[in-house]
Amino acid sequence: MTLLQLANDETIKSGFELFDKLSPKFFMRLLINILSVTVLVRFIYIRHYRNRDKVLTFTLFNMIIFLITFLMNKVEMSLGAAFGLFAVFTMLRYRTEGISTNDMTYLFLVIAIGLLNAVTKGNWDELILLNLILLATTFLLESNILTRKETSREIVYEKIELIKPESRTELIQDLETRLGIKINHIQVGRINLLRDSAEIIVFFYE
Repeated sequence: MTLLQLANDETIKSGFELFDKLSPKFFMRLLINILSVTVLVRFIYIRHYRNRDKVLTFTLFNMIIFLITFLMNKVEMSLGAAFGLFAVFTMLRYRTEGISTNDMTYLFLVIAIGLLNAVTKGNWDELILLNLILLATTFLLESNILTRKETSREIVYEKIELIKPESRTELIQDLETRLGIKINHIQVGRINLLRDSAEIIVFFYE
């Protein structure tokens, strides 16, 4: 038998030994974690925001937090240390990059799910129940079941004579006619007198 064959046999043997060291609890928790983050990102986040740019980020953050926390938990990692890791990963990725409130909320959710599935003590049925509570709460809050969801849109408006407070009703009527929506309220931002235009944020219910 050649040295190359011996090396290959040793590599295969080491690989099987590695899987033997991972308990069934790890694979069960990993499966629950993957299913939960898939439902959150694919069926809640993308459905409401139509944005696939953050899918890779959310998924990898979740997996990294889960794997590192689960392995460190073998050396009696405390819950406080786990949340410290949570904060470090958040600051490393988004310390200088602008991120919307909604995206930041989902970032916290995917990291929290990873921590939850990695360090929570209890049976797999309890773990599934906790994940379902998080997912169901997020789904209800994103839908119009509990509260009506208000959306905003920023536009550049050229009829600057209607920006005056006394013309607010006429301004809203003109915007509703142009945009084809029922406006809840508006917020006037920067006014450019040189170009006779103004930036207006329009708030409306979906």
